[in-house]
Amino acid sequence: QVQLVESGGGLVHPGGSLRLTCVVSGFTVDNIAWFRQGPGKEREGVSCIRSDRSQYHIQSVKGRFTISRDSAKNTVYLQMNNLKPEDTGVYYCAARLNRIVLSACVSPDQYPNWGQGTQVTVSS
Repeated sequence: QVQLVESGGGLVHPGGSLRLTCVVSGFTVDNIAWFRQGPGKEREGVSCIRSDRSQYHIQSVKGRFTISRDSAKNTVYLQMNNLKPEDTGVYYCAARLNRIVLSACVSPDQYPNWGQGTQVTVSS
């Protein structure tokens, strides 16, 4: 069974930075993605990375968020800079064993394995 544990959330002022960490255990996975769910909003995909390090970001975070992967530690990071109030939400990481195309890699229904989430609040 794949297990994922997120950490690194918190309260930050607009313009600030946070780094989220997702530790994966149980199986070797190919696709790992970050999702978020803001208050009153549906869960949306943010960024994903495959085992070949190819990655995808949604338009609203391009240039601000960076996703990286340390395969030796089975860990994925989401570096979030220049945070905005609209980035507020619970952030989840998700993983799947098999590779999917990048165009689908931030679609929630592609992922059977999820972490418990970590809260990110951007507020002045």
